[in-house]
Amino acid sequence: MIERHHLEIIRAVNQQGTLTEAANFLYLSQSALSHSIKKLEQKLAVQLWIKDGRKLQLTESGRRILNLANRLLPQFEHAELEIQDIAAGQRGTLRIGMECSPCFQWLLKVVAPFLKQYPDVDVDIRKEFQFGGLGALLSYDIDLLITPDPLHKSGLQYIPVFEYEQVLVVSNQHRLANQQWINVNDLADETLLTYPIEISRLDIFNEFITPAGASIKKHKTIENTEIMLQMVNANRGVAALPLWLVNEFQQQMPIKAVRLGKSGVHKCIYVGLRSSEQRPAYLEQLIHLAKTSGK
Repeated sequence: MIERHHLEIIRAVNQQGTLTEAANFLYLSQSALSHSIKKLEQKLAVQLWIKDGRKLQLTESGRRILNLANRLLPQFEHAELEIQDIAAGQRGTLRIGMECSPCFQWLLKVVAPFLKQYPDVDVDIRKEFQFGGLGALLSYDIDLLITPDPLHKSGLQYIPVFEYEQVLVVSNQHRLANQQWINVNDLADETLLTYPIEISRLDIFNEFITPAGASIKKHKTIENTEIMLQMVNANRGVAALPLWLVNEFQQQMPIKAVRLGKSGVHKCIYVGLRSSEQRPAYLEQLIHLAKTSGK
């Protein structure tokens, strides 16, 4: 029945006053404009305007449609501008899934300048995808995945953004604090504090303890990084964390980083994306900021 072009015609007639000027405003011929409204009048069985000399006056029914046009057309136009901004990479919502608990602090430093550059792009960081981010990415629940352990699958692409070293964190008074590096047997009598993640996905186990066939005295899980490091500082255990994160917290508490093995345990953080999609400009910029974050 009533379509968008009808609303535009009624609004133009009200604004311009004459059929000729309304047609010119809409880049239509007068006959096309008149024919369109005549068909609508036939469907509605009402008259929408009357001629008053050269001027056109809206009838009561015409004014009702004008009110509708004044409400809806600005919404159409605003939505179209937003869609254009999205297509140009200037507006949208970026949903980020996290599979790296300590990386949250790093990501905040990346997001801060990003939000200044793209004030019309919202960022939603979802940390609940603890090692379930692959499914979330494939099912479009998130737009990108931050992970140190990429699981390669068709349709996905992983971009390395920064490398880091995983280290053992001890208090300054700990017996291992003055060693340049430790061997796996040094952990035999230690309580190891980690995030609540399955052991098979913890670097300290799968790249240091398990390959050596070694064991630890006790394993405790803690969700919060600061609480974990407070426990370390109180000599209630040791932890394995990225060196860049330890360096930050060393300014706040007396803790020390010790290398895991003579060569160390080296890792890389990746951004996982769906490879078949065109990336908006703001997503490319976030990846750029992540690569240049200096970690």
